[in-house]
Amino acid sequence: MQDLNMPSIFSVSETETDPIVRLVVALSARLTRARDLEVVPAIVDALDEIAEATRADACQLVEFSQSGAVAEIYRSAKHDNAPVSSDDGAGLDEWITDRLAGGETVSTTLPDECLLGVPAFAGGQVIGALVIHVGPARGSSQAWPQPLVDRVQLLAEILGAALQGRRHESALRSSVAVIQELNARLRADNVYLKEEIKSYHDFDDIVGESAPLRVALTRVGLVAPTNSSVLLIGPTGTGKELFARALHERSRRHARPLVRVNCAALPPTLVESELFGHEKGAFTGAVGVRQGRFELADGGTIFLDEIGDLSLDVQVKFLRVLQEGEFERVGSSRTQRVDVRVIAATHQDLEAAVAEGRFRSDLYYRLNVYPIRLPSLKERADDIPRLVWFFINRHQRELSRRITEVPPSVMQALQQHSWPGNVRELENVVERAMIASSGNVLQLDDSLAVTKLPTAEADGGSLDAVQRLHIESILEGCGWRINGANNAAERLGIHPNTLRFRMKKLGVRRPTA
Repeated sequence: MQDLNMPSIFSVSETETDPIVRLVVALSARLTRARDLEVVPAIVDALDEIAEATRADACQLVEFSQSGAVAEIYRSAKHDNAPVSSDDGAGLDEWITDRLAGGETVSTTLPDECLLGVPAFAGGQVIGALVIHVGPARGSSQAWPQPLVDRVQLLAEILGAALQGRRHESALRSSVAVIQELNARLRADNVYLKEEIKSYHDFDDIVGESAPLRVALTRVGLVAPTNSSVLLIGPTGTGKELFARALHERSRRHARPLVRVNCAALPPTLVESELFGHEKGAFTGAVGVRQGRFELADGGTIFLDEIGDLSLDVQVKFLRVLQEGEFERVGSSRTQRVDVRVIAATHQDLEAAVAEGRFRSDLYYRLNVYPIRLPSLKERADDIPRLVWFFINRHQRELSRRITEVPPSVMQALQQHSWPGNVRELENVVERAMIASSGNVLQLDDSLAVTKLPTAEADGGSLDAVQRLHIESILEGCGWRINGANNAAERLGIHPNTLRFRMKKLGVRRPTA
């Protein structure tokens, strides 16, 4: 209990409120620095100091919710000496908290209860209220001194600011937690989706889901994690380099380089130098030491495209690298050692080349540890629509085109074409068609119109006859309209002038009535 002989709180002069002013300054600095978890203990300590400075028996800080209801009540350690009580231990009647929540100052100077409550505003709303109690033994019927009320108002605003800061930090922490949870979920979804994509494709640019392609991709998934040599077999333009990249990306060597060598593009006199490197002065033009492709691929993968074009003497040295991981640079007798995985590719029949003596049998069997056959495009007709849209999207920006429609006749023509150049030829045809298309509908140029395969109904006829029958059929279905809505040129995927040229060349005429 406080000393009853102390001067009454109701008799303090304005000069005697100076200690409260000093407390205002101290609490402002202290509570401003308090972090979220430190705010409540700091408030409790502040309430003790306020009770001491104002000569009150106890202090409370009431926190209001957004709706104005009492959310929390913080009490000083001296609150046990408070002269009033209620069922919830707050010592505040509902009419008092309602008035405080409404922004009113509440004061009572009754014989059995002396109380001063001032609201604390933050952001234009009442966030809380500071309430001080004086026991009846030191109570008075006099009004609360205005200097004291003003100082208590300042203290209330400081405590209210601390509550507001705590709310902001709590909201921010909750937001950060939600964002982190969403990010974690997105990362998990991203990993899952990537794995789903890889289970079909293994690489972003391998497009399609046809049965022959899936067989090849399944074999890629099986052998990729190993160090076994792989031989990719398939016609030119089937995407052997994409498969090589898919193998490398899914291998344990993916952090190291994938080095590509097109054996068919290298002059015979430079193949050995390109593969194994050379020393300065090894031959005319060798002005310095140069690392070969095998050295560059050390720890990674080397992709040897068109391996069937290697000369027999280079094949011997290449076999040594495969067997022992050793070679010498051109012009050097010092042995170099490398750790390289080999992926080879060819469009040739290497078994026939071995039989003819053009390819070493021991090298063939060393390369052919795990062969993967890449299907030609005519075996993947079901994949052509996906590939067409893939190439359209790839070239839209660079060609300044906005293709949104591919007529069924165009897609049918593309699916019926023989495609000797496979996927690479299809991409070129789609790019040419985009250049020829001025609108948003893809139109084939005349270069593909003469290479469509005959339909089953016209099998055995000449190519001109097949084209003539096809054009006549489309024209009849369109009422012989070359221009306008639902015209034949649009259904054929060519320009109206191109259609007129083809009709004239093939002798297509509208029958007379």
